[in-house]
Amino acid sequence: MLTNFQQKIIDTTEAQINTFTAGKGFPLLLLHGYPQTHYIWHKIAPRLVEDFTVIIADLRGYGDSSKPQGKPDHSNYSKRAMARDWVEVMSQLGYEEFYLVGHDRGARVAHRLTLDYPEKVKKLAVLDILPTYDLYQTTDKEFASAYYHWFFLIQPYPLPETLIGANPEYFLRHCLQSWSKDFSAFTPDALAEYIRCFNDPATIHATCEDYRAGATIDLIDDEADLAKKITCPLLVLWGEQGIIGRKCDVLEIWKKKAIAVKGNAINCGHFLAEEAPEETYSAIREFFR
Repeated sequence: MLTNFQQKIIDTTEAQINTFTAGKGFPLLLLHGYPQTHYIWHKIAPRLVEDFTVIIADLRGYGDSSKPQGKPDHSNYSKRAMARDWVEVMSQLGYEEFYLVGHDRGARVAHRLTLDYPEKVKKLAVLDILPTYDLYQTTDKEFASAYYHWFFLIQPYPLPETLIGANPEYFLRHCLQSWSKDFSAFTPDALAEYIRCFNDPATIHATCEDYRAGATIDLIDDEADLAKKITCPLLVLWGEQGIIGRKCDVLEIWKKKAIAVKGNAINCGHFLAEEAPEETYSAIREFFR
């Protein structure tokens, strides 16, 4: 379904990033989340190319992008470091300004990118997240039970790597099934791609480092920027059946983080682009056009 996209491996200062580009119009960068790859956009990206130049890619540590060994302070998986990847990628593709969409971990990278490089991002959409700092500050039993992986993956190396590595496919399938409303939304091709990439021990380690950074250096960066707001228009979408949709007033929380915010829930679980592709496509297209 992504056959019309041109693949290119782009070297950034700290990583090699696997990218795919197609379409025409203003550039629109789509970033995926855990435990997936760029392929999460396969149901909507081919339609978005009618209105935008669409760039889909694998985050550092995911898919077929490079997976450096984590540093002791996890700084090479900080959202600030990962955000720099995308500024460099887009610049090498010829784009100094762009639209940005992020889901899950990709949305956390997108949030940081927009704070650090406000001149780059003209509009931002985040899918099914609340700010990392807020979630850690308000953790309770319900959140910790549903998002147990936030606390499991941050355990010191090599505990989570060893346990996940014993049966990576089982762990990945469990994540997708428990966070979605409808597991059948994941096509056989998508599942095969996610399993292929997640079976790599380097991916397991890198994705743990992503979460370790989220619980350490990212919180330091976020606390330093508590007064800083997103200045571009922000679209917030979330799954009505997901944990944050059931637990939180998502829009009100994001209104404290940005100047111009709008958004709504979609009737699905965590994986909007795959569980509710029509609604997600329509919302993204309308916002960015």
